[in-house]
Amino acid sequence: METILSPCTAQKTARRRILVVNPNGNPEVTRLVSDVATRLLGPKTTVRVVYTADSPHSIENPADRSKAEPLALDLLAQHPGYDAYVMACFDDIAISGAREFLDVPILCAAEAAISLARFFAPRIAIVTTVETMVPGIRTLVKSLGAETVCSVRAAGIGVATAAAGGAEVEARLDAAIELARREHGAGAIILGSGGLTGRAETLSARHGLPVIGAIEASIALAEVLANLRTR
Repeated sequence: METILSPCTAQKTARRRILVVNPNGNPEVTRLVSDVATRLLGPKTTVRVVYTADSPHSIENPADRSKAEPLALDLLAQHPGYDAYVMACFDDIAISGAREFLDVPILCAAEAAISLARFFAPRIAIVTTVETMVPGIRTLVKSLGAETVCSVRAAGIGVATAAAGGAEVEARLDAAIELARREHGAGAIILGSGGLTGRAETLSARHGLPVIGAIEASIALAEVLANLRTR
């Protein structure tokens, strides 16, 4: 297990404590998540971001998920006592399992992002990384009751490539967002991967419509729920 403790939040006198678990083994994705958590959370909330180096570097297919899920559950079990937990991936990895032994909010990034996106537009679209992720995301969208309003498309970039960034990544994201708007009539976009964390604001300004980072949405909502719980 590896930990990134955001330095800005480590010194706060916190009333709320949030644990964020990145289920893949990519330290760059974990750093992106830690950076946005530091920016988003208020002065009375502290956050710890953890991952395991034994997990797949990217979770892009069912085999990756099968390996990552028990490791994520183990991390959650090792860290009791937080006011809310976030799974920092666009999947329901470990969510149902964790809810069996943790009695506080466990945030699924997909669930949080879809819930928030529906406040912005009647039709929304998820832009994810690779095509192998699309069937699973569509199943998750259906389980959340959003299949009639939410489309899913892949930008054709791996999770690790997305986290590293660059001109090609931006071009592929731009193309996927424009197709979602043109073909589906999407009025809001969800970035459906931990590797895309931190890009929502720039993409929203560039395309002139709400772009919601799924990890950002889940972290922000976790703070709201933790606040309600600890008052």
